[in-house]
Amino acid sequence: MMTFVRWQRRLLGVSALASPAMAFFPFATTTLIPTGTRSDGAQPHLVNIQFQKKVKLQLVVLYVDFKLDESYTPSKISIRAGDGFHNLKEIKAIELVKPAGWVYISLSGNDPRETFVNTFMLQIAILSNHLNGRDTHVRQIKVYGPRPNPIPHQAFQFTSREFITYSTVR
Repeated sequence: MMTFVRWQRRLLGVSALASPAMAFFPFATTTLIPTGTRSDGAQPHLVNIQFQKKVKLQLVVLYVDFKLDESYTPSKISIRAGDGFHNLKEIKAIELVKPAGWVYISLSGNDPRETFVNTFMLQIAILSNHLNGRDTHVRQIKVYGPRPNPIPHQAFQFTSREFITYSTVR
């Protein structure tokens, strides 16, 4: 099953669930992947997001809830990026301890100059669950890139509302 990914009001990518028995289930809010995922079968459970062009990604946000899902809640997650399936490299690996709510995973590296990742493909791999659970529930997934400059053709970005107001000449 595939879902189209909308980014900045145009079609930019396609996401797919890699586990054979994974399914989308609907939620009320609009996100990059507008649904949560349920999966059963062998681990790791994979969510693959492929983009039509190379994009800058900065943050992955997951909504998981241990109180509701217990053994279905992910405990080890790996984020991988690359040009395609053939050269995915792990860029983040995190371990969750009874998470409740939004989990923010920054894609920036150890070097302060590495604030985002340039990639054609992002893979979210759920390596294990709490209480050695086999099935997985992720209620929402959001993927963010860096914010675009609000004023086009301007090399720098103002931070105060007053400067932004007077930044253009009529």
